[in-house]
Amino acid sequence: MRATFRLRDAAVAWWLPAAFLGAWEGGAWLRLLNPLFFPAPSVILAAGWNMARSGEWTAELLSTLQRMFQGAGLGVCIGFAFGLLMGVSTPLRTSFEPAVSVLNSTPKLALMPLLLLIAGVGETARLVPIFLTGFVTLSMQTMDAVRGVDYAYVEMARNYGARSRDLIWRVYLPACFPQVFTGLRLAAGRALVITISVELLGAPDGLGRVIWMAWQTLATEKLYIGIFTTSLLGLAFHQGLAYLERLAAPWAAAKARGQTE
Repeated sequence: MRATFRLRDAAVAWWLPAAFLGAWEGGAWLRLLNPLFFPAPSVILAAGWNMARSGEWTAELLSTLQRMFQGAGLGVCIGFAFGLLMGVSTPLRTSFEPAVSVLNSTPKLALMPLLLLIAGVGETARLVPIFLTGFVTLSMQTMDAVRGVDYAYVEMARNYGARSRDLIWRVYLPACFPQVFTGLRLAAGRALVITISVELLGAPDGLGRVIWMAWQTLATEKLYIGIFTTSLLGLAFHQGLAYLERLAAPWAAAKARGQTE
């Protein structure tokens, strides 16, 4: 029965992309679409296979992932800890929440010219916007999650002798886990967008560079390969983090299922 439900969910999720690709393939082969701008998906797939066999696709993909994980990985770790502290400490929240809000509303790519002046043309200027994206997104999500914890749970724990450390580990963290994972999904998606954008502006490698160079040379197949790979990466991050959430916070998943049934 469970396998049947999974097949049904997969069919519901994938019928629209499959229909779109099928219509695209048919339109390309019937010459209803300009092959220079809309090459058939089968042609794009063949070009992607050649890139993968030559090692070009793997190298560019790994460069993007490395850049993203270096920047956003450090950002979300610091952002989680900082958001947790801002959530439990009113003085800290009053002091730093305005600055974090300003960073959140500042376009990260607008900082690139300043970063290039300060750090020069190098990896540091590319990593800082990615770091800030992960830091700001997760710190604000974690802070809001902690502030949303029912205070009755906190008072009950204190009545049983819980200390500040116990409150953080046994009350705040379990209660805010679902929203923290929501923040992780948002941070991963935004960090991926910023990573590709930074590579488009100027990077020696990465999927953004593939897209930019393909546009300059009218290599449309490679352009689509870069776009599709980025889209599939975003989907993989979303689904992977959703799976980790079900493992780390099974009570939240059970509650969500109960609400939808």
